[in-house]
Amino acid sequence: MTSRHLVAHRSFLVVFSLGAVLRVITMVGFAPTLWFNDSYDYVRIALDPFPHPIRPAGYGIFLWLLKPFHSLTLVMALQHLMGLGIGVAIYVLLRRYGLPAWGATLAAAPVLLDAYQIQLEQMALSDTLFLFLVVCAFTILMWPRQHRPPALGWCALAGLLLALATLTRAIGLPVLLLTLGVLVLWRVGWRRLGVVAVAGMLPLAAYTAWFHAENGQYALTRTDGVFLWGRTAEFAECAKIKPPPDLAALCPPGEPGKRRASSNQVWHEHSPIGWTYGEVFSPELNDRAMRFALDAIKAQPLDYVQAVLYGATVRTFWVTRSPYPTAYVTDLYEFPEHPKPPPGWAVYGGGTPASVTAEYEQGPAATHAVEPFATVMRGYQQVAYLPGIVLAGILLLPAVPWWRRRRRGGADGGAEAGRPGRSRVLMPFGGAVALLAVPPITTDFDYRYVLVAVPLACLATGLAFATGRPGSAGPSVAPLPGVQTPEPEHQF
Repeated sequence: MTSRHLVAHRSFLVVFSLGAVLRVITMVGFAPTLWFNDSYDYVRIALDPFPHPIRPAGYGIFLWLLKPFHSLTLVMALQHLMGLGIGVAIYVLLRRYGLPAWGATLAAAPVLLDAYQIQLEQMALSDTLFLFLVVCAFTILMWPRQHRPPALGWCALAGLLLALATLTRAIGLPVLLLTLGVLVLWRVGWRRLGVVAVAGMLPLAAYTAWFHAENGQYALTRTDGVFLWGRTAEFAECAKIKPPPDLAALCPPGEPGKRRASSNQVWHEHSPIGWTYGEVFSPELNDRAMRFALDAIKAQPLDYVQAVLYGATVRTFWVTRSPYPTAYVTDLYEFPEHPKPPPGWAVYGGGTPASVTAEYEQGPAATHAVEPFATVMRGYQQVAYLPGIVLAGILLLPAVPWWRRRRRGGADGGAEAGRPGRSRVLMPFGGAVALLAVPPITTDFDYRYVLVAVPLACLATGLAFATGRPGSAGPSVAPLPGVQTPEPEHQF
């Protein structure tokens, strides 16, 4: 990259550099990693890979691939590089579609600078890997401009990445299905659509066969019924549901409105589900929970819709954060002043949090805060984050250019002035909406689920305002190297 290009992209380079520095401070301040309840299951999978009944094994296998290094610091470094890579992908893709450098930088800034994004990257959780895989797949499919379809090899790679994302977090399945629907709208042809579908579905089929061999059923997890029960346990009234005798024991205690959060209904020690640490949900219990949940939705559809909408709108887009689903959980999403020692519960598959993490690390793996770096990031997190109300604005902004063109009587954006059109915007926008909406529908709202939707929402908004012509912002903004020339047909 020449000095001219460095000047042209200086705003992004400043933001990128600041994001990199913040990540280094985080790694030094909270070594070797930050832990969440789910983390210990993933590490247990990494010690001896198996299809976990509760969590897809993708992230555990990612840890297993890195196990020979016995370094959670290395894992965190890779996750921080993924976060930086997501920011670069957003910027480069938006510049390719003609957005000015300052606009593309603004779109990439939330993933690069948001303290909660950085904190999530420092946790031994699947979310960062999941988002990285999705953004890579979307970038591949959206790279050809002017509605030229990607080559078959790139379609296969995109489908494979979406399959790996689904094996990392099950919510990747609706994202994969949505992507196939968008490709139909793009009219990429049946061959390309079929390649993405086959590359996306074959790994899932192989995983479900493995899951069946170990757990006795064809599935990605054995929790869909239990989690949907938790969703309905917030409002379910057995006087209205009138469950049969074999389901009556699943009636949640307490009055609606005074009960625990939906997700907490599953895990607390007095739950009718009867879960304890180190155990998993049986197929029979999962089936019974699904039947109860479906009966509750049929008997109380308005209560279900209200619970879903409240989580998908009010909780998601509120100005401030609340201690939901519990103060214990939301505290784990903050940089800690005094990191807690590993809990003493049992881990499914054998061992305790302390033993499985020590085996993976080949030494103590408890988080320790290093000053003054930890204090810097705690202070930074108090001010540098994206409020929910701002995310709501980002999701609404793509309607502005479309509305303006409609007022002028213009076409639907695709051909007008070479713009990407709504079909291009639809892939990241639909992905963001799916990531925000599916959890409140199937399980519950959670703040870390919102974080993975933010980069896709920013990408969609940037595309909505892009011109479709690289370098079209004027002579003062140079295009990225190479993108100003006519692009050849893709080869793989």
